[in-house]
Amino acid sequence: MNLLGQPALVGLHCGSNRYTVTPELVAFYEEALDHRSALHRTFAPPLLFHSECYRHLGHWYLRNLVGNLHARQEWMLFAPVPVGAEVSTRSTIVDRYTRRGRLYVVNETDLFAADDGRLLVRGRTHQSFLPESAAGQGGGFVVDRNTAQEKERGRARPPFPTATGPELPPIRKTADARRCWMFSGPGRNYHTDRDAARKLGFPDIVVQGMMGTCFLSEVMQEHFGEGWLRGGRMDVKLTNVLWVDEPVTARARVREEIPEGTRTRVVVEVWVEKDDGTRTHLGTASAAVAA
Repeated sequence: MNLLGQPALVGLHCGSNRYTVTPELVAFYEEALDHRSALHRTFAPPLLFHSECYRHLGHWYLRNLVGNLHARQEWMLFAPVPVGAEVSTRSTIVDRYTRRGRLYVVNETDLFAADDGRLLVRGRTHQSFLPESAAGQGGGFVVDRNTAQEKERGRARPPFPTATGPELPPIRKTADARRCWMFSGPGRNYHTDRDAARKLGFPDIVVQGMMGTCFLSEVMQEHFGEGWLRGGRMDVKLTNVLWVDEPVTARARVREEIPEGTRTRVVVEVWVEKDDGTRTHLGTASAAVAA
């Protein structure tokens, strides 16, 4: 059952919206992410509508919100989003599964050009939830600042990255409370407000998982330019919580190059890590560049 008390079934249409990609909207993104680019005068950041799926969360979020976590994010970039364009969105539940005692719902949100219906961007958000029977068991926080360190001590971490190619120029970021509000506001929630975070089992503001994917998108865009906007791909797991005011570095290393028609797809391994080496995001991304 979802927040509206209805079955959150695969195939459920969660909602649609229509927007104008204004320069002001792009400027707000640039300020929130501290990512300014000359390319944004023509094309919007590809993840400009990073949180569109959450505008319809009442239809696909399960009712037990305590301890819910963003587990995995996929991005598929088909064409640049022109500044000034009219766009429309569509949000759909495309999968559900259970893993390690958690329930997962996958929301697919598509961004279309409003004039001709071209698919511009597709995002798939894997959100994990505790079963309702687990809510409140054991007391305390469901995730705290020691969780990452305990996980690291408790099991050997598989090698990552395994790529041996050159590393792309990294970027360093810190999500303070103001940036969290700009990215995840304007309402009070566990991504913007400490009291709201505590009510859901977290000791402090949880930086929204989408923000780390935007950091990685910046790494890719700054290196590949339009090669990222036209045919870019990303698939990352969110492996640890990033807390407000924690600095991180977004990184990428080339794994392989694959011929793709008249272009070459450059596949890289990507990750976001804290200063102590804890990784909050890791996976792969790729861009299609001229051969």
